[in-house]
Amino acid sequence: MKKKCPRCDNTKLYEVRRNKLKCSACKYEWRPDRFPLLLNRKQWREIIRFLVLGLSSNKISEQTGLNINRISRALTIIRKAMYSWKPEPFSGIVEVDETYLGGQWKNKRQENRAQSTKRGKGTSKQPVFEILCRDGYVWAEVVADTATETLMPIILGKVEPGSVVCSDNWKAYTGVASSGFVHRLVDHGRCEWSDHKGGHVNGLEGFWGYLKRQLASKGGIRRERLPLFLAEYVWKYNHRKETTSYQVRLLLKMISDAMLNGNVSG
Repeated sequence: MKKKCPRCDNTKLYEVRRNKLKCSACKYEWRPDRFPLLLNRKQWREIIRFLVLGLSSNKISEQTGLNINRISRALTIIRKAMYSWKPEPFSGIVEVDETYLGGQWKNKRQENRAQSTKRGKGTSKQPVFEILCRDGYVWAEVVADTATETLMPIILGKVEPGSVVCSDNWKAYTGVASSGFVHRLVDHGRCEWSDHKGGHVNGLEGFWGYLKRQLASKGGIRRERLPLFLAEYVWKYNHRKETTSYQVRLLLKMISDAMLNGNVSG
């Protein structure tokens, strides 16, 4: 993948003095092995540590003494690095489920409540699809809808054939068994939460609760920014058992790699 200019994303670059690169469009010069925003490694480490600990951008600005705009840009870069993380194909016992994000109904504006927007399947909220491997990672993605044509290609691309796939009885999962998986169903409509043979999606229900609490604490997120915040909470959930220092070191490496590969820019 071609390197990009951190300022304008131009890919036509020149090598100049002191191992720097120069953009042919905006003439910006930078060292590709250094982070953007003129932040040194200590400052990046502090910002990442406070993000891992759950501080808001305003609190991070207060703690570091850095301008809030620089903090916001740095947090966006960190979330983009988290977004670039791709898990290995899931195998074994896997749970799949979907949910809808968009805030509580009581907090909607009056004109939106007056439209009587449907809840659950068919709602105008943003659908999100998720896969969880028992004793492994969780993965989630914003999707256009929860139709078979949308969800089945994701399952086929991210779950190894022969795996046990647990789901509810939503019609989009009808083709799971015929696609090379062992399919176990639970009927939530009948208050069935387990088939008593290991078939359930309780792991995902736990993650949905965590995700919605985190998003609620933000007081609202623009829909176009939801994928980045979703990536943040997926990453944090997957590494929740790791120490803070380990998470900071890992994120520093992820940001560095993403910058060198041109996956993120300042």
